[in-house]
Formats: sequence, structure tokens, C-alpha cells
Amino acid sequence: MCGIVGAVGGNVENVKRSLEIIKRRGPDATSISEFPGVVFGHNRLSIIDLAECANQPMLSENERYVIVFNGEIYNYQEIKEIIGQEYKWQTHSDTEVILASYMKWGEKCLEHLRGMFSFCIWDITEQKIFGARDRLGVKPFYYRQMGEKFFFGSRPDAVISASGQQNVNIDNQAVRYFLEAGYIPAPLTIYQELKKLSPGHKLNFSKGILKIEKYWSLDQIETNEALSNASEEQLLAELDEKIRESVRLRMISDVPVGVFLSGGIDSSLVAAVMATMTDQPVKSFSIGFADPDFDESHHAKAVAIHLKTDHNEQKFEIDDLLQFMPDFLSQYDEPFFDYSAFPVMAVSKLARSQVKVALSGDGGDEAFGGYHYYKLMGLADQLQKWPYALRILAGKIVKFFPQHKAKLLSGFLNVEGRTESYAFLRSVIKGKTNIFSKEMLKTTKGLDKLFLERTALMPKNLSGPELGMRLDIAYTLPDDYLQKVDVGSMAFSLEARDPLLDHKLFEWAAQLPLSWKIRGTNKYLLRKLAYKYIPQEILDRPKMGFGVPMAKWLRGPLKSWVDPLINDSEGLAKLGLVPSEVQALWKSHLNNRTQSHTLIWSVAVLQAFRKERPWL
Repeated sequence: MCGIVGAVGGNVENVKRSLEIIKRRGPDATSISEFPGVVFGHNRLSIIDLAECANQPMLSENERYVIVFNGEIYNYQEIKEIIGQEYKWQTHSDTEVILASYMKWGEKCLEHLRGMFSFCIWDITEQKIFGARDRLGVKPFYYRQMGEKFFFGSRPDAVISASGQQNVNIDNQAVRYFLEAGYIPAPLTIYQELKKLSPGHKLNFSKGILKIEKYWSLDQIETNEALSNASEEQLLAELDEKIRESVRLRMISDVPVGVFLSGGIDSSLVAAVMATMTDQPVKSFSIGFADPDFDESHHAKAVAIHLKTDHNEQKFEIDDLLQFMPDFLSQYDEPFFDYSAFPVMAVSKLARSQVKVALSGDGGDEAFGGYHYYKLMGLADQLQKWPYALRILAGKIVKFFPQHKAKLLSGFLNVEGRTESYAFLRSVIKGKTNIFSKEMLKTTKGLDKLFLERTALMPKNLSGPELGMRLDIAYTLPDDYLQKVDVGSMAFSLEARDPLLDHKLFEWAAQLPLSWKIRGTNKYLLRKLAYKYIPQEILDRPKMGFGVPMAKWLRGPLKSWVDPLINDSEGLAKLGLVPSEVQALWKSHLNNRTQSHTLIWSVAVLQAFRKERPWL
């Protein structure tokens, strides 16, 4: 796990400054290599082959190719055996395996790589770049083209620094997506001049020409309805085998490995499988809170006792998480909405005190139907059979009920089309587009349009819940959840690995009929497998997630920080917002008349980002 920077047509000094910006991603070694036409830089967090010869940038044995790489290739030992003595190995690292794979298979090397990665290879002879990002988007890849110059890196600030210029502009489309969805979907970034390489994509750059292609996607995988009648025991055996293999590969390390343990289905299953693969107690980590509304540490402890892990827990007052506010604002160097980043940073800091690598349970919800949104999308399938006028009437009736869920259902009923319904369910803004100026609405498109474009690439016979899962895998997972964990863990120089995000497991799960995912309960098949390792009475509990009391914080300890940001009318207008509408929401929230905390927080984060960058 590392931080990477590259500059085609750049200079060493700018790359040095870029590496300083992302130093926390790799504090063990910093190296820069300059070749005709390119400068590569690398901050290393040493995990596999700790020797100095495994540092990067790394030159191939024939001295034609040089690579910088962030991530892990979990099957590198298997690939190394296949290549054998065709390559003169200089290290025991997975980095060199990528180089050797590229020399043997060219761009088709990506078909062999199993892991999380973003990397670039410079062909010294041909003077060209080949780069790629992993299939599910675990590792970030930002880039900027300036004519015949090309810059890339692990974070946007590093790319801007490498390019030697700050003359960048906010992208209005990105602002709209951010405030509607809570994230900025690839390939967009907050800047017009920077892009993100989308998950499962590769690029080539030579002599001013940039070519980007998709090499992997779940979009076209069809549900295998024949599996509806498959044996449950057989499917459980297959799932168990796939997860065990995925966990085993992610435990390969030359440094200590632990696990994040929340006590939920996903992290508990990962911890349980780990426990069967080592003679020593697995080191598990969780955080807890004095406030029982946010505390799930007792669930984690119950799982830890059953698995006999070496459990490490840190208790907080919930407001103590605000100590991470400076890290949040500095490390998430693109506007970031998801405030569950605070507990992610807290548990990452705790884990880093004992290990360099921690496995997590991320990915189980998207692959196996864990979120409550998916059940609602089952309702959307039924509502499509209603006349639209009847839906509108039902929405008006439901709106009179005071409960928040009733308000949500009312909005859901008033949206026509399954994809549009899911965009509403997943949005932060929940229909409050009046905060956008008329010009902003006219010149940009909403989240529903983005989802519709992606849906058009998918099989037509997907059910509503399956459609929701595919859209989450395409956007919410990489651009929100995985970025949260990547930045939050790397802020403390900790490598987070995700066994449930193995692309082979996702391909298998995508073919499963919905009945194996949602059957009375969510994550039916994954849950049944977890019960084989941990008693059901320990695991069965309501889903919590990593929550923080943002509504309360905005009225309390964060009020003095937010207030000037929301009342900066000039700044809001620059972002394409209507100041009076935003300020009315803020006043309503302070008076406890509405719960608009997610949207207020998003606007405040966006304003803070702009104010800290006076050139914007």
C-alpha cells in the first residue's frame, strides 16, 4: 500500500512536493526516479518483501519498463510460478510480478491480476504510459492531461502539485452530483481539469494522446435463474470455498495482520474465517461509545469471545470523534460527505498501534443484498404495475404521516420509473433541488440521469433490488465507501484489505437469483454461512453501521464552524446555489423543525473546501 505520483513532461521538484502531500500513505520509504520524459515518485508502506530492493519506482530486469504501484496483488505468488524463469527475478515483491506480467502478456496482464491496485508503467523505449485501476475501485487513481504532459497520483492535491499549477476550476456537474448523491462519480472530480480513472478501466498515454478503455464490468452479467432451484448446501459450500480462498490470499503479508470487527455479519464472518487459518489468536479491533444509541462494541466483544480473538477496543464519548476533524479536512482533499469517516479513522488509528494491515467486511452488502434500500426496490417493482396517477395519490396520503420513513416513502411514490426511484432513495438532497440556481439546473444533470445511463448497459430483466445493487457497485461503493476506507486508513498508514470485494466473488454473486440474497431477511445466503461459524443468537441484531450524531453536532459543537460557511452568500452563489434556500434549511434545522443535517453538512464541507483553496 503506497502513495504514487507521476509526471510525463514534469520535473523532480514538483514530484517531491507531491510526495510530501501524501506522505502518510507510505512513510517507510520515499523514492523518485527520473527517466527521459518522465518522473515517477513513490511513498512506500512496506507490506510484502520489506527489503530495500523492493522499493519503488521499480525498473524491470531488462531496464525498459519502470513502475509505480499502489495496492496489493494477492495472487502474485501464483503468477510468479506461471512466469517462472522467463523473468530474472530481483525481489520477492508483488510489484515485480506486475512488471513481469506486463512483459509477458502486455495489457492482457490485467486478466491475471487479482487484487486492489492502481499503477502506471512507463515504457522507456516507446515513451508511453500504461496504467490501470482495479476492477471494483478499491484504490484511487487521479490524473490530469495538459497537452503532451500527463500527471497522475493517489490523491488530487498530489496531481495538482505535480503539474506545477493551481489554475484549476470547480466542476459544476461534480458539485451537483456531490450534493445530490453525497459523492462525485468517476470519471469526474471536483475539478474540471482533473479526472478519476473509473474502476475496471485502463489507460494509455503517448505524445499527447490519451486512450481510456474498460477492461472489466459486472454490467452485462445476467442472473442465472437456474440457480433458483440449486441446493442450498451446495451454494453454501461454494460460497464458503470462495470466501476462504479470498481471506487466505489477503492474509499473505510480511507484517502483522488484524481485522476490523463490528460484530455484524460481514466483519464477523471474515474474522471467523481468519481464525481457522492461524494458530495464533487473530488481532481484532473495534471502537465503542458511551451512548448506547451508537455503541455496538458489545456485539463485537461477543463475537471476539466466541472466536477467541486478541480483541482490542477503545471507548469514546461520541463527541470525542471530533478530534479527527483536522485529519478529515486535510486527508479527504476532495469534498467528502460521508461522516462515518470519523469512526473509520478512529478504528484505523487503534489498529495501526499494533498491526500494519487490517481486513474488513466491506462489500458484503452490495454483493449479497444487505441494505434496506434493496427491499424498497422490491416494492418499486410492484409499484410499476400501478397507474402513475394512483402512485401520486398514495404519495400525498402517506405524506401526512409524521414519521421520517413515511416522508421517504411519499417521495419514493412520487417518482416515476425504478431507476429514478433508486436515485431518490440514494440521494442526500431528497428532492430539495430548489437549493440549486436555475442556471445550475439548466447546465447540469441530476443523479437520476446518471443512473439511467448506467442502467441502459445492464440486463433488462434485472429485478429492482438487483438493479439497486448494480448501481451501488458502480458508484456508491467505489466513490463513497471505498474512498472513505482508503483515505481514513491511509491517514494512519494502515493498509485495509477487503476479502468480500474479491472480483471473482462478485462475479459469482451477480449470477445468484435474488431469492438467495433477500428471503425474509437481507443477505440470506451470506448470513446462513456466517451461522456455520458463529451462533445465530450472537449475530442476529439490527444493522447499525458506523453512525455519528451529525444532526446533534450541527446544533452543538460544529455550529460555530458551520454557521459562517452557510451564511457566506457570495460563496454559496459561486457554487451555483441559492443562498436564501440553503440558509432557510439551516435555520429550520437549528430550530429542530426539520432533519436536513446530511444536506447541511454536505454544503458546509463543500464551502470549507472552497475557502481553503483561495484560487477557486
